[in-house]
Amino acid sequence: MKRGELEKRQGSKLTNQMRAAGNAYGRAIAPELDRREQRDRDRALGLVPFAVKLPQDLVKALQEQAVKKSVGLNELTAELLKKSLAK
Repeated sequence: MKRGELEKRQGSKLTNQMRAAGNAYGRAIAPELDRREQRDRDRALGLVPFAVKLPQDLVKALQEQAVKKSVGLNELTAELLKKSLAK
């Protein structure tokens, strides 16, 4: 089976699961923002994309701490960077 066919089948499977769960249209109830709208919203909030490469164990520790504090990974990382730079 080709990759494209596999992706289509997986998409159909997901759509069918959503319909079975009570969503007649097979899409998310609250539509997500598209990338352009998301970038515009982030820009209005003064956010700048900043990609870094970190060791996997550090990322896992950040994710665990974010879950414990019930905040997003972006907020936690910003908080930790502010604390570190303030020293």
